[in-house]
Amino acid sequence: MSHRVFMSIHKREEDILGIARAARQEGLNIIDIYAPYAVHGLDKAAGFRPSRLPIVCFLLGLTGAGLKVWFEFWTTAVNWPIDVGGKPWNSWPAFVPVTFEVMVLFAGVGTVIALFIATRLWPGKRATIPFPGVTDDHFALVLEERDATFDPGKVRALCERYNAVHVEEREQEIVP
Repeated sequence: MSHRVFMSIHKREEDILGIARAARQEGLNIIDIYAPYAVHGLDKAAGFRPSRLPIVCFLLGLTGAGLKVWFEFWTTAVNWPIDVGGKPWNSWPAFVPVTFEVMVLFAGVGTVIALFIATRLWPGKRATIPFPGVTDDHFALVLEERDATFDPGKVRALCERYNAVHVEEREQEIVP
């Protein structure tokens, strides 16, 4: 399945910030923004919702810590209790350093896996670059043409007001 998109290419980050704000104020649907580096405030200017990855990271860390504490308690106090140095079998302070390490491991590795799943970055996936220089020194804004009220002439004028280097309309495949 495909649909029509409108793309504008810009040279400076001030222009991409300005066109993102203007497109949002005009009620245009921003599909994606390509940039060679992270631009501060671009997500807010485009109206993208905040990432849920910090919540995923916290929950994965909490899960890892909880599972590790349960496993260490079970192995030392329930399944195979051994007296080591006169410490009690369920010595909670002894669990803390390793619990922290496992928490960080679960949070870090799990968040990377969640990022790959959320962004559909499967192994061997080929990158689709909308314009040849967009990963070097250009910025691209991709707008969706949702209905008949989308006026390409008006949008082209809006893009040129923000120093668009290249503006084009094209068919784009929808990724499920």
